[in-house]
Amino acid sequence: MEHQLAIGGLLVSGFSTVMGIVSLAILCFEVFALIDAAIRREDAYRAADKQTKPFWLIILAVAAALNFTPLGVMFSILGLVAAIVYVVDVRPKLRQVSPKRGKRNDHVGPYGPW
Repeated sequence: MEHQLAIGGLLVSGFSTVMGIVSLAILCFEVFALIDAAIRREDAYRAADKQTKPFWLIILAVAAALNFTPLGVMFSILGLVAAIVYVVDVRPKLRQVSPKRGKRNDHVGPYGPW
């Protein structure tokens, strides 16, 4: 009987550790999406024909903050879905309409490079 309790306790402990790691990974992903949304220019959201920058900042900040509340798994999943939508749909469009970083060409005239 004690052996079964020890195995059951070990399984619960292992599951708890795995869920802790998954929760931390989800939080990191949501914080990444929030930081990425914060550094993008406001006009890029309009040019990409997506929701406004404040909209995404609020959604992603709430998604990250919900990880620290005991509201349940459902809200964590909703926050994860919001971050996935931003990273998979919005971020590529913003990168497409934003100027490339680090690529500077001083030899550009009114009709192209020279």
